[in-house]
Amino acid sequence: MKDYGTLSQAINKLKLEEGYEEDFNLLDEEIELKSKNQTFGVEEFEVDKVLRFEGMSNPDDNAILYAITTSNNHKGVLVDGYGVSSGQVSKKMMEKLDLKDHRSLG
Repeated sequence: MKDYGTLSQAINKLKLEEGYEEDFNLLDEEIELKSKNQTFGVEEFEVDKVLRFEGMSNPDDNAILYAITTSNNHKGVLVDGYGVSSGQVSKKMMEKLDLKDHRSLG
């Protein structure tokens, strides 16, 4: 498994070395690519990688980083402040981003 270091180092590696150049925002039932004024439903993107980060001194520093590819080949990252269950998202979106979805971390 590749060592991505800290959250900010992982974002930089994904963007600069692996081509995940865009920044996605998590909405209720979609992810948003604000720079292109586009949204993507759960059927319109794939989660390629899931990286989990835990704060060493403060449990509130936990975050999950998703590397995502959309159906029209936009590649980008989505950062969630410790899991989709922490926010108000649809059940379908929770299932799509769920870590227990037999997806390997890293």
